[in-house]
Amino acid sequence: MTTSLVNELNTLATEKNSVEVLKTIAEKFQGKIVFTTSFGYEDQVITDLIFKNDIDIKVATLDTGRLFKETYKVYSQTLDQYKKPIQAYYPDMDGLEKMVTIKGPYSFYNSVENRKECCTLRKVVPLNRALEGIECWITGIRAEQSPNRQGMTFFELDEQRQIIKYNPLLPWSLEEVIKYVKENNVPYNVLHDKGFVSIGCEPCTRAIQPGDDFRAGRWWWEDNSKKECGLHSHN
Repeated sequence: MTTSLVNELNTLATEKNSVEVLKTIAEKFQGKIVFTTSFGYEDQVITDLIFKNDIDIKVATLDTGRLFKETYKVYSQTLDQYKKPIQAYYPDMDGLEKMVTIKGPYSFYNSVENRKECCTLRKVVPLNRALEGIECWITGIRAEQSPNRQGMTFFELDEQRQIIKYNPLLPWSLEEVIKYVKENNVPYNVLHDKGFVSIGCEPCTRAIQPGDDFRAGRWWWEDNSKKECGLHSHN
């Protein structure tokens, strides 16, 4: 993956709309492109763009085993509405069984190291499996979600994985995302209506108050500077 290719794709992203870009990169990275969804507002918009326009991009999800029942419900609703598959990837069972046996089911509350261990087994390991052989990874990242995402571009090179990432909703506001979901009758997680902005695992996610930081509902017992799980280098 080269910087020149990333620059070329960023130019493309400024000249064409999201659907046109998705169609172009689906052809460019045929069979080696994936979108990973956690069924939040942003991811549902991208799923709708891919499925509704019959774009040849694999859609996958990481089932950590600790998701909200509401997340599984929107997962099912999405399958029913679009009649297209979403590939599920599950945690590292051997490592997970060992961790829970030794440390118990809520070890992540005890230290940042324990929490990151849990995130690695439940999220990073299955993500790495989902990205095997992949050259382009589509994400639902938006710039306004956190200060360290402000300088991002539509296309970026993930140096660690040597894979190109495409963030089609990067400049979108939350209001624009919600408007799209409502106007296009896209299934969405009802927890969003209850103050949940970023929805992850049930024990690690809570509702936030208006004006709170986007990530305030995730791992709320930790210092803000440590709130990352390893999926995104900019997270």
